[in-house]
Amino acid sequence: MKRKLTAELWDKMHYLFRDFNDRMVHVELKYDFVPDIEALKTVIICAFEKAPVLHSKFVDTKLSTHWEVMPYRIEDVFTVSYPDDLDSAADEFLTQYIAPDAHIQMKVALFIKDGKSTLCMVENHMCMDGGDLKYFLQSFCENYTAYVKDGISPVKYRTGSRSYNDVYSGFSKTEAGVAQRLFKNINARDDHKFPLTDDNIRDAAFIARKKFTEDTLMKLKAKGKELGATINELILASYFYSVYELAGYNANDKVMISNAIDLRRHMDTVEGKGFTNHTSWMQCAIPERGRDIFETVQYVVRSSNRFKKDKFMGLYGLPLLNFGYSFLPHAVSEGIIKIGYSNPLMAMSNIGVLKGEHFALDGNEPADAFMSGAVKYKPFVLLTVTTYKNIITLSMCVRGNDEDKKIVGRFFELMEKNINTIIGEDVK
Repeated sequence: MKRKLTAELWDKMHYLFRDFNDRMVHVELKYDFVPDIEALKTVIICAFEKAPVLHSKFVDTKLSTHWEVMPYRIEDVFTVSYPDDLDSAADEFLTQYIAPDAHIQMKVALFIKDGKSTLCMVENHMCMDGGDLKYFLQSFCENYTAYVKDGISPVKYRTGSRSYNDVYSGFSKTEAGVAQRLFKNINARDDHKFPLTDDNIRDAAFIARKKFTEDTLMKLKAKGKELGATINELILASYFYSVYELAGYNANDKVMISNAIDLRRHMDTVEGKGFTNHTSWMQCAIPERGRDIFETVQYVVRSSNRFKKDKFMGLYGLPLLNFGYSFLPHAVSEGIIKIGYSNPLMAMSNIGVLKGEHFALDGNEPADAFMSGAVKYKPFVLLTVTTYKNIITLSMCVRGNDEDKKIVGRFFELMEKNINTIIGEDVK
């Protein structure tokens, strides 16, 4: 008999998001050494056995959905190659798509040249979000180190529930009852779009990146204290101000950008939980552009604080989604949810700090590390933020063309200009 796994709420939602993005999450770790290839194979196999959803296919019967655990070969998951250009090979690998009904939901590649290597991973967001992928990577690297140094079997991974209901575990019984009755969706619609070209069948996925120096990060921290804003809020304010300039919005227009929220903040513990999704969205809205970037910062802080004061932040609408998926045929549920659900046209996800010691392989920390969210389909865009060794990386994964690459490049130039204005640097 074939083994089946429950399709959880966020699995189904990310499956629905197939109309908006490719659902892939991307990882790139650059090392100044070459890991033991056979050891990597063993660690990957152990990871897949501890998290069977990674070698399962998603089954949609129209009446219901589930995961079906499938056999696999390590050759289907892990590849090793020796390209002339590590960066180009990594980008080509990272922009691939894994179908939900494929037999594996994560692929790993190691690219080697001149004693250096780049380890890349692509995984289906239906299996886990950025928060759990960070933990997965840390466990993966720790298992590799223990295996090659001491011969310890690389099987130390979290396992357990993947249910969305775990987000209520940190509340009292009364509070949990209130949270589980938050049927109302408080997110509003906004028609302001990032100014990409029209969708075209010849468009292809690409990843655009922009790095900011350690000096910039330190100055943002200092300026944030002065302005009463987090670094995330300063970057988000720069996002707002830059897109007003890029798209030519009326300065008096109200604009919204959704900001990802890690719902693990509501949980009592993540121990004993399996890899899954616990991410929702906070809809940050500003009433106008602002006379300058500093007024935009004030608007962003004011909007963020309204959400931060709500102990149920990010939980609104989840009971309604759960009800729809639990009691209606799946095809009907999707149709109804698509009518009522407003996918944000512009969003930002700050995956946070990537710590070198967490991704060290046998004592070798990455020279550089990077994670990004899904490749968005026009007109939707997602700005992903990661920080490694005090260097901030902004990225956008877009399905577009050469003109779109120029547009995103111009956006990053505006981001740099506005961030420089915030920290008092000369604008170039």
